[in-house]
Amino acid sequence: MATRLIGLTGGIGSGKSAVADAFRALGVDVIDADDVAHALSAPGNDGYRAIIAAFGDSVLGADRRLDRARMRERAFADASFRARLESLLHPLIAAHIEETVSRWHGAYGIIVAPLLLERGNLMRNIERVLVVDCPEDEQVRRAVSRSGLAPAEVRAIMATQLTRAARLAQADDVIDNSGAPAELGAKVAELDAAYRAMKPFRA
Repeated sequence: MATRLIGLTGGIGSGKSAVADAFRALGVDVIDADDVAHALSAPGNDGYRAIIAAFGDSVLGADRRLDRARMRERAFADASFRARLESLLHPLIAAHIEETVSRWHGAYGIIVAPLLLERGNLMRNIERVLVVDCPEDEQVRRAVSRSGLAPAEVRAIMATQLTRAARLAQADDVIDNSGAPAELGAKVAELDAAYRAMKPFRA
């Protein structure tokens, strides 16, 4: 019987990684689309070759690795660059995730994807959408603290994502992560029990 798939998403700084780690600690299979993208775009891999073929050396640093900071800056300033980059990477990411989850045998598994709802390319096999939520000002504070980005840069990234209200409107389940990190464990455990108790959605 196939593993049911839960799509975990949320805005930048909402705490997706912390929630994903809490599910992993309970023995749940988890794959993160951002981690897959990073691996695929490492030197020698398919994503790296596709990006170099499309954009040339302008996206490389002195070490011949992708200059991710420069690419991120360009992507959020230039919608056409961002769209082209996503068109190269998203099919590769989706294929890798699909191949990985085909080997899962647990009661359910988690696919973490910041743009799950915005792009929709991973939604085909998702049975439930879990949104990690917190106030927008808290998103900015956390993202600045974690990444060193300026608040304006964080808000520029947020502007490319669904609004908080639109994201919540599409959620099947919500984890309120506006409180202390220590509160997450109990919330994740409660959802884990609920997911394990559900009847399979598909054969």
